[in-house]
Amino acid sequence: MAALEAGVSAPDFSLNGMNGEKISLVESLKKGPVLAAFFKISCPVCQYAFPYLERIFRAYSNSPVTLVGVSQNDKQQTAAFAREYGITFPLLLDDTGAYLASNAYGLTNVPTLFLISPGGTVELSSVGWSKRDLEDLNARVAQASGVSAAKLFESGEQVDEFKPG
Repeated sequence: MAALEAGVSAPDFSLNGMNGEKISLVESLKKGPVLAAFFKISCPVCQYAFPYLERIFRAYSNSPVTLVGVSQNDKQQTAAFAREYGITFPLLLDDTGAYLASNAYGLTNVPTLFLISPGGTVELSSVGWSKRDLEDLNARVAQASGVSAAKLFESGEQVDEFKPG
């Protein structure tokens, strides 16, 4: 099964955060769009992509868009990943036995990103690393925030166009 595509309804999920708090998609959507970024700590493409997601998170700190990472690893491993890659946005823990959220979203590869509208529709679905998709995502978060798009890539920075997940 392929990852959910843009235009479909996003399945609800309710997952524990790193501090033990329960976070649900339905509740988060009441505040605005949600960007759910699914990952596995051992995935080199996730390790590459997540610092760029952190840049988006920091650039739009007052945004109505909620950015969450959905880890396919346990709490200890996820915390180590966050420290190593400087991730400060909320990380949620998918059940490592059943992967209920990951399976509901049709994941076969990570990282997989879903931008979900407040109405619950997947607006953007991206599997692996795509520079173009991240630029699109940055523009959409800026628009939802009512500000100009932040600079996502530094001049002189070598950024790959695509990496499969």
